Order: sequence, then C-alpha cells, then structure tokens
Amino acid sequence: MAADQIVHGVPPSLSAKVSGSFAYLTVRDRLPTILTRAIDTIHRNKNTFLEQYGEEGIEAEKHAISQLSKLRNELQTDKPILALTDGRQDAESWNHYLQRHVTLHGDEGSVSWFKSPWLYVECYMYRRIQEAVWLSPPISDYDVFNEGKTQSFFQSQSAVMTLCTYLEDIKKKLKDLSQNQLLEHFNKLLQVSLWGNKCDLSVSAGQDNSQITSPLDSLDSLQPFILVDDSNMIWSTLISAQKLALPEKTTAGRVDIILDNAGFELVTDLVFADFLVSAGLAREVHFHGKSLSWFVSDVTVKDFSWTIRQTMAVNHRWMSKSGAQWQNYLKKGTWSYHDHPFWTQPHEFCDMAADAPDLYATLEGSDLVLFKGDLNYRKLTGDREWDHTVGFDTALRGFGPAPLCSLRTLKANVQVGLQPGQGETLSSQDPDWMTTGKYAIIQFYSPKSKQ
Repeated sequence: MAADQIVHGVPPSLSAKVSGSFAYLTVRDRLPTILTRAIDTIHRNKNTFLEQYGEEGIEAEKHAISQLSKLRNELQTDKPILALTDGRQDAESWNHYLQRHVTLHGDEGSVSWFKSPWLYVECYMYRRIQEAVWLSPPISDYDVFNEGKTQSFFQSQSAVMTLCTYLEDIKKKLKDLSQNQLLEHFNKLLQVSLWGNKCDLSVSAGQDNSQITSPLDSLDSLQPFILVDDSNMIWSTLISAQKLALPEKTTAGRVDIILDNAGFELVTDLVFADFLVSAGLAREVHFHGKSLSWFVSDVTVKDFSWTIRQTMAVNHRWMSKSGAQWQNYLKKGTWSYHDHPFWTQPHEFCDMAADAPDLYATLEGSDLVLFKGDLNYRKLTGDREWDHTVGFDTALRGFGPAPLCSLRTLKANVQVGLQPGQGETLSSQDPDWMTTGKYAIIQFYSPKSKQ
C-alpha cells in the first residue's frame, strides 16, 4: 500500500491492518451496534414522545426507527451510498461530495459501504442518523446519544471534583508561582486534557466509558505511553504570543480548542482553558463543537451549555465555583462557543481552505489551535496509512492556518511523526497499539509564517 493511500471501508473480511480492532468492539461490528443502540434508545422513549406529542409522537418514533433500520440494512449489505433528502443547509455539500466520488469511480454502485473510504462512510452514517430524526417531526430535535453523554458526566463527578479543587488551589497561588512551577501545572493539566480523550463513547459503541478515579494520580504512570510529546513547543508558542501581545491586550493571544467528547473530556478541556486564562497564557479561548449529534459523544452547543450549568449546580464548593467562573467567561466574551457545518462533513482538513474558507480564515486569527481526539487526527492526516516516520507536516498536506497541536489517544490505524523503529517496536510488543486508547500523542506543527 502506498504511503499516502486512503484507508478504505469495512468489508466482511476486515483486517486489523486496515482499520484495527477496538477494546470493546471490532470496527466491523461497531457501526451496526451504534445504529441498534440508537433504535433502542428511540423505542425506550416511546412513552415520553406520547406524553409530549400525543399520537404524533408515536408515529414519529415509528418513522425514525424505520429509517434507522433501513440504514442499518444498507450498511450491512453493502448498498450504494444514497444522497441526502432532508434539505438541510449542509445536504447540498454532502451530495456534491458523493457525486465527486461517483464521478471518480465511474458508477454509483462503486460508491458503497464496503468500497468507499472508511472516514467517509463513518461520517456519512452519523449524518444519516441525524436525517432520520430530522425527517420525523415532532421529535426532530431529539438527540439519540444524549443519555450516554449525560451519564458519562454524572459517573465522572468524583474525578471532576478533584480536578476543580486542584484548579482552584492553583489559582489561589498564581501570583507566587515561578515560571517553572507554572510550567509544571501547565503540563499536568495539558496531560489531563489529553487522557480525558480516552472517554470516547463512539469507540465503545455507547457503552459506559467514564472517568472514575482521580485523573491527576495516574499522570506519572501514563507518561511512558505518550509516544510524541511536543508539550514544550506548545508552551513556547503561548509564551511567544504573550510577549508579542499588543499593548491594548491584557494578556497573551487567542487559543482555539476543537472539541471532541462531551462528559468528562469536555470538563478537562474547560479546566485547561480556565487555567490558560487565569495564568495569563491566553487572552481568550474559542471552543469549536459540532452543529449536530456526532460520533455518539461529540460536543454540541446543548452539551456545552448543559455541562456548565450542571457544574454550577453541584453541591461542591470548588466545582460549583468553577462552573460559575466558566459561565462568567462566556458572559464577558473571554470564552466563546462556535460550530460550523464543516466539522460534521467528511472532508479532510486540507480541504478546509477551499471548502470552508470562512472557517479557515477564522482559525488563521488564532495563536494556537488544539485539536482534540482521534477523529480530528484522522481528518488532519487524511486517514491514510502513512509510514509511521512520515512527518506530521507532510501528513497535513498544506493545512496550517495557525500553530496547531493534536491531543489524541490512539484509537485508529493512523499515526505519523514517530522515530525510526518506534512503530515496529510497538507492533512487536502490542499488536493493537494503535487502536486501544492505551497510547497517546501531543503532536505540534507550526507553519513558517506563524513562527
């Protein structure tokens, strides 16, 4: 296979080399299982729909289940990928993308579930789930994955309390910290945000994957599993932006965080962002989430707002104080939440400048862009089976609106920027090293114009 060849779909004989096996479910089984869980969730809420909407709610439940069952059959029997019919804002872009593939391969039958790029069909499935709900009024706004996301938050509450307590302790003594001490806390909270990415419900097909223990206690033991650690480059970028800040700015530059999972991981991102602002390492933080329910546990605006409200409401002094502070950041404009249709489309990020120039221009205004999670890494690198020693800059294929970093626990078969022999050693010691979430990276790149 060529170094930059696209990793393709999910044939019945799927090999671990192509898309890997996961701690909970193989890739081949994962998508039908996610669809089955979505169907079950809608059915279990039948009485709720009846109470809210009467018989219309029951008919909507039946229609949504019918649409999702049809989708599951298409997936399992290698049917052609179909155009979207819901008329939503992004449907035209999705259908244009499909047509490009049809034109490339010559006929519609060649663009099917088993024959198309894995990244494309996986994204397409989640978009079709959303279509099934949207075409089933009056339950069109129902989030089939909401239960898992809220459960993840509540089951991780003890860990969240510990994290918020640690944050408040730092903030009390910020003025007395040396730069080395500040760097130590920075590295700890960066790593907490990194390992928070283990809590990914799309990998476990919606099964519980919450954070029970203190995330701070395990950092030393997890250090050997960080395969690429460019933490110092992130620190240097933030310090450089701080020194270059204009006189009218009270602190340094702008940090953008491209979010991944709701639940515990989102809290780790909020805590890290709070630390950056409080320590004067960032003037403002822009959070970027999804405009629709995506990959089971990805953050939407409802998840973002709900998490902050719940944090404020908890009967724990430092956790509730953190929530109140986060709400205040949003009110003052220090923090802001954004979404864009591009994040929920199948495009690789190297296409962003052409297909979403407004979003690319927005990111160009950032001093540092943090991409959380596995899906973002797959889109950064095009989900290609690169040689492990290929440089991160090469795999990005021209994408570089600003200095950027990937914080990711490995759950898919793509990884670049390793040292010679590192991948081979890992493969001999642990054949599934790229897919279990056991290993992680903090991988940085800066375009020359931003250095």
